[in-house]
Amino acid sequence: MLRTLRNHFFAAWAGLLLVSFPMALHAQEASRTSLKTFLIELEGRYDIKFSYVDEDLVGVEITPPASTDLNAVLQYLESQTQIKVKKLNERYYTLVKNTLVKVCGRVLDNFAENTVPGATVEVLDSDIALITDESGNFQINQVPRNGTLKVRFLGYITKYIPVEDLVGKGGCPEIILAQNFEKLDEVIVYEFLTSGIVKENDASITLNTGELGILPGLIEPDVLQTVQALPGIKSIDETVSDINVRGGTNDQNLILWNGIKMYQSGHFFGLISAFNPYLTDQVTIYKNGTPARYGDGVSSVISMWTKNDIDGEFFGGAGFNLISGDVYGQFPINDRMAFQLSARRSTTDFLDTPIYNSFESRAFQNSEVKNQQNQSVDREFDRDITFFFWDVSGKFLYDINDDHKLRLSFIGIDNYLLFTETNRETDQTSQSFLDQINISGGLQMQNQWTDKLSTNLNVYYTQYQLEALGVSPDPRQQLTQRNRIIESSIKISSLYELSEALTWGNGYQFLETGIRNFTRVTSPQFESNIKGVIRVHAPYSEITYRSFEDTFVASTGVRANHIANLGTFSKLIFEPRLNLNFRVANYVRAEVLGEFKSQYTNQVIDLEQNFLGVEKRRWVLSDESTLPVTQSKQGSIGLNYAKNSLYIGLEAFYKQVDGISTITQGFQNENQFDGEIGSYEVKGLEFLINKKGDHYSTWLSYTYNKNDYTFEDIDPNTFPNNLDVRHAVTVAGTYDINNLKLGVGLNYRTGKPYTEPDEQNPLIPLAFPAEINYQSPNSSRLPEYFRLDASATYSFDLSRRIKANAGVSLLNLTDRENVLNRYYQVSDDNEVEQVDNISLGLTPNFSFRVRF
Repeated sequence: MLRTLRNHFFAAWAGLLLVSFPMALHAQEASRTSLKTFLIELEGRYDIKFSYVDEDLVGVEITPPASTDLNAVLQYLESQTQIKVKKLNERYYTLVKNTLVKVCGRVLDNFAENTVPGATVEVLDSDIALITDESGNFQINQVPRNGTLKVRFLGYITKYIPVEDLVGKGGCPEIILAQNFEKLDEVIVYEFLTSGIVKENDASITLNTGELGILPGLIEPDVLQTVQALPGIKSIDETVSDINVRGGTNDQNLILWNGIKMYQSGHFFGLISAFNPYLTDQVTIYKNGTPARYGDGVSSVISMWTKNDIDGEFFGGAGFNLISGDVYGQFPINDRMAFQLSARRSTTDFLDTPIYNSFESRAFQNSEVKNQQNQSVDREFDRDITFFFWDVSGKFLYDINDDHKLRLSFIGIDNYLLFTETNRETDQTSQSFLDQINISGGLQMQNQWTDKLSTNLNVYYTQYQLEALGVSPDPRQQLTQRNRIIESSIKISSLYELSEALTWGNGYQFLETGIRNFTRVTSPQFESNIKGVIRVHAPYSEITYRSFEDTFVASTGVRANHIANLGTFSKLIFEPRLNLNFRVANYVRAEVLGEFKSQYTNQVIDLEQNFLGVEKRRWVLSDESTLPVTQSKQGSIGLNYAKNSLYIGLEAFYKQVDGISTITQGFQNENQFDGEIGSYEVKGLEFLINKKGDHYSTWLSYTYNKNDYTFEDIDPNTFPNNLDVRHAVTVAGTYDINNLKLGVGLNYRTGKPYTEPDEQNPLIPLAFPAEINYQSPNSSRLPEYFRLDASATYSFDLSRRIKANAGVSLLNLTDRENVLNRYYQVSDDNEVEQVDNISLGLTPNFSFRVRF
């Protein structure tokens, strides 16, 4: 919208300039004089009289026009001074100051006298704002004459100019911005790693996807892959559907798309993000200090928003890689309406590529089986796989007027798998069918009621369904499972500006979540159909204070969640939030964060051997008996240093999460079915050092986590968490030269814990059927993880309007076989077999894209 206004204002200014150019050229030859003196001259020349208030003419000067026609002269005076001249009769005229005037100007750098395009020009105490054009020019109509303009640009001292100083001066005056060399320590927004990744003053991380530079191993801005470049965020199994933030499980992340909670986030069983990044405009990640408007997700919040502005022009693009192809675009209907659409479809069901074969091996055929004698168990299988995925999303944008905006969004995501496997030795066939689908729609209404009060309405409906069918070698034995979620929500929020430094946010959210889990086994016969509905009423309030130049920024709030599972339980949980950011020295700022959070949905993780090794997760509701509401508390303190393109960040944190169950944590030992309730505690440290230059960026990050479970009913009570990765290090760098971008990075981490069978007695004596006799939980660790990735992209023009981009990436350059998981099973011969899940091998990918 700002771009449209800018174009309109610039066109009007240009037209006015062309019309007045001959007159102005001639007038420049004359000297300027006060308006009052010139009026006395006109009274004598034309035998007329002017009536005015002396104070209105103080300081007003003009360049006398060349014309001798009285009407032309009076029109010239109005245009130059924006003082209205009204004719009372043939002799008498009155002059009155306009209360609303037109102002224009040109913003310059006073050091080199270069123009400053993109500078922000605001009218204080109003919602009027725009940015300067490519030549540093701006023009604003209907500005209060007694108002003040605020002109600012990063790296320059903000300038405040009374509107009165810009009218009556003739033409568009130059506005000189002084460069800010000494006060860079006040800048508290840090861009690090690559372009488009910004750390905000509330400790959140913002990804501006349209500006994202290259990252090692990525040639497209996959949102959920990109967030894993940040300290404290990793995926222990190399997927985007199992993102672990500060030692938490994936279901403890709140993932939002246009304000809609998403219960499915990945394609290809988590190897690819399900969200099109080319219409996604901004992604915000909170690891701690979450604003009170967010409930749910005791680990983190990942909030994605697609482009939200109507600029009156069509833009779009298309592309493909060795897995899928996609198209996207925004189509303007008129100046106030537009429509966005994106669609993607895999090629996996009709085209074999190197990356598909690598992903297929990772998802379906990556298990190495060893017997008790540590010998590989060779099993030859014939496999027939039909697999594909698609996603489609859209958004309707309607600006009712400048103050009221309506947005309608929808998204659909699907994964389909039909997998048949035949053992050549026994001629036994197993079959698995799996279908995941998520359909969601939402409405957002943004309202600016006054200069100080704004409100936002967000309504959504989402439906997720997983359907799975497993047929064993004995066709009489079938396992059917369905997991269905229906959720609706309405959130109303307001923001009121109490003063320039103080804002007050309030809101209320209502959520209704219904989940059904259906299970049927034909032999032996078993059937379960569990349904539940939870309703949440959550009012919240938050105060934010920002001192002058943001030397101290503070936000504190509270959210009250009344959670009721119909017919089962009802409880009220208060969740205080705290977020402080302040300057402690030149170039050094500190942050203190804290939060209490809760969630009532969790994922049950099925055994790896179900569905031929394809891990399947099912959502369940808390019932306060077998699964309580999960609650967390977290605190952290950090320091950030930024000077001369060097950024250093250090943050220590403590997190405790209560109300977890062994069935939601992915245990693969004797505790996996018992459903014990417990907690985990994480103590950690995150460190990042990043040096950037004009064409390069290098960084090193280190994360330390000590993550321990406590289960009173398990012996011992305290032992390492399944996600206890003590040390993780990333060393990476990017380099840009002209249109070529290169990235290379190394990821290292210590191995995760697992549980081994007892060496002397691997099976429990006399147990039937045979059961494994395990050692203490998580008393062993996998080998270290090491992966080297590289990527390169090249941008070029196909025509004046069509831009193109080609990219190549290589994952796991060393082709190292990293063990991601290890568990044990009993063979048909009553022997204990070790099963290792292996990481992606050397995986190449290629992409080509155009945008217009």
